[in-house]
Amino acid sequence: MTMGSAMDKAKGHANETMGHAKQAVGKMAGSKKLQAEGKGQELKGEGQKAMGKAKDAVKKAAPH
Repeated sequence: MTMGSAMDKAKGHANETMGHAKQAVGKMAGSKKLQAEGKGQELKGEGQKAMGKAKDAVKKAAPH
């Protein structure tokens, strides 16, 4: 089962937001590990959002 484009984009946005927050907390706490985890989560979110946009493009290109 695959997620729809809206779900991909929503989960991607959530992961990006959480990643940014982890990076900020990691920076304040001096935790390189938390900063790296945050960056990884941010990149995961960017990938999910890109997948959602790609699904939208396929839907628009497909004949009805």
